[in-house]
Amino acid sequence: MARQWGPSLRAAEKAGCVVSASRAGQPAAGSWSCSGVIVSRGPDLVLCHGGILTPFLRAGSAALTAAGAAFLRGDSCGDDLRLHVQWGPAAASPAGGAERGRAGLCTPQCSAPEPGPPARPRGRPLQPPRPAELLLLLSCPAFRAHFARLFGGEAAEQWRFASAAPDDQVSEEEEEDQLRALGWFALLRVRRGQEQEQEPAERGPAVAVAPLGAVPKGAPLLACGSPFGAFCPDIFLNTLSRGVLSNAAGPLLLTDARCLPGTEGGGVFAARPAGALVALVAAPLCWKAREWVGLTLLCAAAPLLRAARAALGRPGPGAPGLAALLPPEVGAPWGLPLRAPGPPWAAAAVLVECGAVWGSGVAVAPRLVVTCRHVAPREAARVLVRATPPKHRGQQHQRQ
Repeated sequence: MARQWGPSLRAAEKAGCVVSASRAGQPAAGSWSCSGVIVSRGPDLVLCHGGILTPFLRAGSAALTAAGAAFLRGDSCGDDLRLHVQWGPAAASPAGGAERGRAGLCTPQCSAPEPGPPARPRGRPLQPPRPAELLLLLSCPAFRAHFARLFGGEAAEQWRFASAAPDDQVSEEEEEDQLRALGWFALLRVRRGQEQEQEPAERGPAVAVAPLGAVPKGAPLLACGSPFGAFCPDIFLNTLSRGVLSNAAGPLLLTDARCLPGTEGGGVFAARPAGALVALVAAPLCWKAREWVGLTLLCAAAPLLRAARAALGRPGPGAPGLAALLPPEVGAPWGLPLRAPGPPWAAAAVLVECGAVWGSGVAVAPRLVVTCRHVAPREAARVLVRATPPKHRGQQHQRQ
């Protein structure tokens, strides 16, 4: 993992963080937390999932689905909103590592033996959470359009995107809030403390961003998020998981990297371009017809940051000049076209539908498909095969 994933691992450790939201003076009201990505330094700008802010919206979660709503300014949330951001030792070090020659890891306090003094942390300890302010709530219009086309309409009842399993007891209002906030993210500015004011601030982008389409289908990815949000960051902060880019529809991406509730807003990095931010986690878990689908839903980072620049450039209250601090997109590696056609083997995979039953198949010859027996039972009179070759539009074949 060292050679291929070294740059991605360092970028993930340096950019990963956890964001928590709570109400001022109301600890009993609870708190909400998710993962985030540090996208710029000096000032420190963080992108995280917008779902943790829906309880604080003055107009409720319905504001996220209002016609033409592409972004909401920071004052769209109540004055009682309190935000905090916590990052690991690698992000706290100006050199991007906890100690010279050591990874940015620390020993969890709970892992020390009971008798005797606690074990000395390996590397620098975690930094305390720092207060932050909300600059924008923003979404990627193209992501929302693709999501509505793929998972909306008549198919909406079959799909579920939530942090709880279908059998768990979740109120309809809470589930509706999660669905409305699925494609929304928040841009935060971390406030500098007195001890940081005396230190020379790093300025400029903290990550490189891969252009939309620069990472081909099947390319390896590294997801970095904090399962269960702000719960026990000593062990869960910036947890890593590897996978591949399973599929893509515009800025809506799928990966088989394992993500858990709380990793929403976490960064997903590529091996090529080395250490580039590809996407943010939009929904770690999804179900179809009450069956768990082992894929994580991602929102591409490049169009999301373009939307942030456009929103920051609008007249109105805010922080002028912040748009220039957002990370730019890097060029495609080794002459790779921005929209690669995909690997040749992808053309052999087809979708086989027989009534209410569906499954995958492999086209082994013209008009000859191999699939599992239960997908196309013998008594079936009609089988539909959908093929999507990389360079052609989708095709359908029927067998009577």
